[in-house]
Amino acid sequence: MDTATFAGNTAWVLTAVIAVALMLPGLALFYGGMVSRKTAMNMMLMVFGSFCVVGVLWIAFGYSAVFGNSIGGLGLLGNPLEFAGLGQLLTAPDDAALPPLALAALHLMFAGLTAGIVAGAAADRMKFGAWLAFAGIWASLVYFPVAHWVFAFDSADGSVRGGWIANTLGAIDYAGSTAIHVNSGVAALALALVLGKRRTWPVQPKAHSLPLTLLGVGLLFTGWIGFDGSGLGAADNNAAVAVFNTVAATCAGVVVWLLVEKIRDGHPTTLGASSGAIAALVAITPSCGAVTPLAALAIGGAAGAVCYFAVALKYKLGFDDALDVTALHLIGGVVGGLLIGILATPEAPSGATGLFYGGGFELLGRQALAILAVFAYTFTVTWVIAKVLDLTMGIRVAAPVEAKGLDISLHAENAYENGEDKAHAPRGHAEQLHHLVGERLRRSRRQPPAKTCGGPADQPAVRSAGRTRRSPTMPGRRGRRRRSPAARCSIRTSAGWGR
Repeated sequence: MDTATFAGNTAWVLTAVIAVALMLPGLALFYGGMVSRKTAMNMMLMVFGSFCVVGVLWIAFGYSAVFGNSIGGLGLLGNPLEFAGLGQLLTAPDDAALPPLALAALHLMFAGLTAGIVAGAAADRMKFGAWLAFAGIWASLVYFPVAHWVFAFDSADGSVRGGWIANTLGAIDYAGSTAIHVNSGVAALALALVLGKRRTWPVQPKAHSLPLTLLGVGLLFTGWIGFDGSGLGAADNNAAVAVFNTVAATCAGVVVWLLVEKIRDGHPTTLGASSGAIAALVAITPSCGAVTPLAALAIGGAAGAVCYFAVALKYKLGFDDALDVTALHLIGGVVGGLLIGILATPEAPSGATGLFYGGGFELLGRQALAILAVFAYTFTVTWVIAKVLDLTMGIRVAAPVEAKGLDISLHAENAYENGEDKAHAPRGHAEQLHHLVGERLRRSRRQPPAKTCGGPADQPAVRSAGRTRRSPTMPGRRGRRRRSPAARCSIRTSAGWGR
């Protein structure tokens, strides 16, 4: 590869890394705005904390487990020790299309965000420490193997074996929806079943800040363009097709969700528009490089309609997926993945032919098999992980903690101070708890201790140690008349000292 092409591809992928990094605050704001004000910071910290935990594991062995040579050539898991620590990636091979660490950085973002997506199902009721433990174990046992199935391709000379979905099955997944969205949606379902319902179920806490949610969607949309556009790691026509289809599908998803919402509920809402955008983005992720722009509109619109109705499934089936991760990511991913088998055109970058273009049912069958395999594996292993953690360390907070709110109970801080709840002083960390209005103001003023009227301080003078203390009724040293005990008591009480 010539130097100019290598430099252009590198610049595009690094730009995509920056765009995808915006999805971290985007996801935190999207989720944080949808929960109550008593759990907003906990929700955001669950997203941020799990991202960092998975990032550490990615460097240690995750990259190797995903992109290492498949153990035994089975396509199930890469060798986790092949690139452990990533020190081997500091130098790019002469024939490399991209710097290895550019690809590693991009997929680190994918891995960390996938764990954060799952957090939405556990809102309002999961222990923070248990969540971080779950995120690390889940990434190691579920995400890394499934990502190997989807993202790891065989080398041209056959010396390196990749994942079975990408190579043996040959399913189409342009930007990794099966590994990210279907995977996280199934995990959210399993985790919600183990956690159980919130104490107010089926009543949902009111979203405390829809502006934050809409801002989060905007950041997610920006990052998604880099997410899908970098699917093949090149700054070329394929990236342009993927980016354009991503934007087209998002527009259709929002319009259709709002239309259905208006017809059924009577009002188009900001939360509905946000949900429609996410549903469409999820659905177009596997298909953005496989369809035409008109088909992208159809996929986005279908996801907006189907996911709208899928939200109600949790009430009918009785599971508490707090922020509808299953409805948006699992169902949206299934819609997008299956529609590839119908709408894929051979003229698109993926080169696949769907049923609509005379390709038969073969591609549709491969797409369905990939989704079913991920569902079965992810649900089973995720349920086991959550159940083992629940039996050993406990994963759900106590009822009083849930009622009070996880922000103040678990983190000793609030998103919005109201002067009544206790929270850390501005410097935070391990400092003593304070009443922000009452206690700190009283300490700063150094008020004298409370005294009770009629006590020893208000008695006449007595002789002691050879000196006579003046009675309050006696004149002062400079001729000033001292107040009577009754007057002094009245002044003291009006100042609040004797309360």
